[in-house]
Amino acid sequence: MQTEYKKKILIVDDDPYILLSLEFLMKKNGYEILIARNGTETIDILENEIPDLIILDIMMSDIDGFTLCKYIKSTPKLMHSIVVFLSAKSKEADIEKGYKLGASLYITKPFSTRNLVAEIKKLLS
Repeated sequence: MQTEYKKKILIVDDDPYILLSLEFLMKKNGYEILIARNGTETIDILENEIPDLIILDIMMSDIDGFTLCKYIKSTPKLMHSIVVFLSAKSKEADIEKGYKLGASLYITKPFSTRNLVAEIKKLLS
């Protein structure tokens, strides 16, 4: 009997409420979840884990999401991980920068959880 592989999602955000709600939402949809509260925790996790998808906030206290995305996309074992920016930064220049750095999706806060789940399912299928 073959066990089904659960897709692994790393959620990176310094807002504990967003972390909690996204963790609940993604677990409810059958994903394995990893949590990082800042950029340093993200890099620590990525040393041992290769998530299928990373939901990444941009504005964090230590390392910003743009820098993390650049790191992910330039690290051979991580470069195939899908990056989704989830950010309050809604200027066209920020969105363009996110896509140029390799993000597959850029969603601005506030966001629709239904839309986010639908988009993630599409990206992971």
